Amino acid sequence: LLVSKDLGKHLLEVEDLLQKHGLLEADISAQTERVQALNAAALKFSELEGYQPCDPQIICNRVNHVQTCLEELEELAAKRRKELEDSRQLWTFFQEMEEAEAWIREKEKILAAKTCGRDLSSVVTLTNKHKTMLGELGNRRALLHQTMKKGEKILAKKSFSSVGIQEKMREVCLRWKKLEEITGLHQQRLEDALNFFQFSAETDDLVAWLQDTYRIVSSDDFGHDDYSSQALLRKHRAVVDEVEKHRAAVLSLRKQLALLAPDHRQGVDVQIRVVEVEQLYGEVAEVAVLRTQWLQDALAVYRMFSEVHACEVWVDEKEQWLEKMEVPEELDEVEVVQHRFESLDQEMNSVMGRILDVNQVVQQLVDGGHPSSDEVRSCQDHLNSRWNRVVELVESKKSQLSSVLKIQNFLLEC
Repeated sequence: LLVSKDLGKHLLEVEDLLQKHGLLEADISAQTERVQALNAAALKFSELEGYQPCDPQIICNRVNHVQTCLEELEELAAKRRKELEDSRQLWTFFQEMEEAEAWIREKEKILAAKTCGRDLSSVVTLTNKHKTMLGELGNRRALLHQTMKKGEKILAKKSFSSVGIQEKMREVCLRWKKLEEITGLHQQRLEDALNFFQFSAETDDLVAWLQDTYRIVSSDDFGHDDYSSQALLRKHRAVVDEVEKHRAAVLSLRKQLALLAPDHRQGVDVQIRVVEVEQLYGEVAEVAVLRTQWLQDALAVYRMFSEVHACEVWVDEKEQWLEKMEVPEELDEVEVVQHRFESLDQEMNSVMGRILDVNQVVQQLVDGGHPSSDEVRSCQDHLNSRWNRVVELVESKKSQLSSVLKIQNFLLEC
């Protein structure tokens, strides 16, 4: 049993042989105690004085022979145990290498079947799963490293043929290297897909914002008075600021597109999408500028109407006063009226300045092709006509006062 060359053909068989060898060692240990007892008893016969049933030398030789046989048996048992343990190490190494190969094959199948997702959410999910697999890969790499060290130790002992061990180590190393390459390629594909779908999502968000902004800047609501137009203009300027802030994002689209993987950036759809975003931004910026001008024109019109109204109120008041005013015949009363006209002249100079400003604004609106040019021009003509009427009344009343004053002075001289 102890000189058997059967060291097992797989790990389970070696474990079974070791178990049987353990029982054999237990038997040897038990027999050792018995042999030692028998030898001790036999040696007593070699020490007898007087009658000796057997030659003492024969007894000693026999005891020594039995002891030598026992020692040889123990040496064989120890040698057998070492060979079986070495065999267990060998088959443990092969089993661990088989497990590593099986794990590698499993991961190769998973990686071969994996897609890179169809949208941002699925890519993020796949990326998280891939990170988990990278953790498993790290753990398996550490185990494989330990198994390789076991193989190197077995080779160093030179107890078994090195051909099969080296071949297995080389085969597994090559498969592992290939797995890491496949894993790296899949990770790169996931990163490329993630960048692409992030780019697409950001582009979609930008398009949605531009479409909403276009609806805002293309509104035909320009207010109904000075206050509402001012409020709309303030809001619009805030929108214009946001449009300008988004300019950098639109301009960077082509740079971001250039950074994508070739199979993503060379797609016709994505290139068309970028062009559409650029065109849409250009339209939004253009309409925003036009709306700024329209709101400013509307504000100018409402302010002009307000100024015209204020001037016409003044004109109404003075026109009614001039039409009702009777030129007095008494000198004292004439002087009082003259003082009133002097104050009126100052007011008229001030109003004249305001009317000139109104005319200037009207001319600017008409020259700019304002849609309300006819209404504005009509309002201007009406105001100028009213003003000319007041000027004529003032000149007429001043002429009458001058005539009365000359008559009064002539009478005083007489």
